[in-house]
Amino acid sequence: MQEQVRSPKKTLAKNRNAKGLCKITVANLSKNILITGLPGSGKTTLIQKLADELREYGPVGFYTGEIRSQNTRKGFKLMSLDGRKTGVLSHVDIRGPHRVGKYGVDLDGFERFLGTLPLLDPSSRLVIIDEIGRMECLSVKFRDLVASLLNVPAPVIATIALKAGGFIDEVKHRGDVHLCEIAGRNRNALLPDIAGLVRSLIEGER
Repeated sequence: MQEQVRSPKKTLAKNRNAKGLCKITVANLSKNILITGLPGSGKTTLIQKLADELREYGPVGFYTGEIRSQNTRKGFKLMSLDGRKTGVLSHVDIRGPHRVGKYGVDLDGFERFLGTLPLLDPSSRLVIIDEIGRMECLSVKFRDLVASLLNVPAPVIATIALKAGGFIDEVKHRGDVHLCEIAGRNRNALLPDIAGLVRSLIEGER
């Protein structure tokens, strides 16, 4: 199935309000909700709260967190939503050709981790991903997985890098996604808004 890519300006104008933040209603809701924002804006925290708020639907997916040593960030770890699967996405000590800044990216380990998650299982009712970022998108397997997930019936909530090109921009500019920019003034409101709309989507499938 070919992905529909619309004009970036038209798509973003439709999916944001005048302040550049998220404005979604049941009437205009697509099943794919992307959360973006500056580093440290609270994207991962919001994802974790959404996973907890929507736990009755058994969400599947993962989130990323920092690996720290002596108050210094050394890399990023992977954690499944149920806490049963873990992995390392990147670390300053990883050597190899796949790098983002000072971090070496363990693509093989990342793809093995993805293989342990039932992301494309037909029984999965909700998929949550943190994040569609530069490190993750070095993996062709991950990019293909994201493209597939955006096309299946289950709702997808994902964080996505604010500033990036290539595949990340293609995803943000699809006609079937809603892009929400997280900021201090809307962070608390996004949790009940997104949770309520996802419930409407899932309950409407019954």
